[in-house]
Amino acid sequence: MAKTSVIARNKKRIRLAAKYATKRAELKAAGDMVGLQKLPRNSSPTRVRSRCLITGRGKGVYRKFGLCRNMFRLLALEGKIPGMRKASW
Repeated sequence: MAKTSVIARNKKRIRLAAKYATKRAELKAAGDMVGLQKLPRNSSPTRVRSRCLITGRGKGVYRKFGLCRNMFRLLALEGKIPGMRKASW
């Protein structure tokens, strides 16, 4: 489980990126790089990290499911992910 402060920091970045999305797009279209630099750093969407919805783990996260590989495997074996089962051939 990731530290709650790290998870909270990422949630703040998501919130800021959504808040400044339109303003950021306008400044980019106008070519105003100075205006872009004056925006908060955390308002950039590239600073948002994809994290597991359950554990907050930042590495090995599948975008489609929003889960890290460990939780994905656990839930798939328990049958809690619809249409997912262990391969055997």
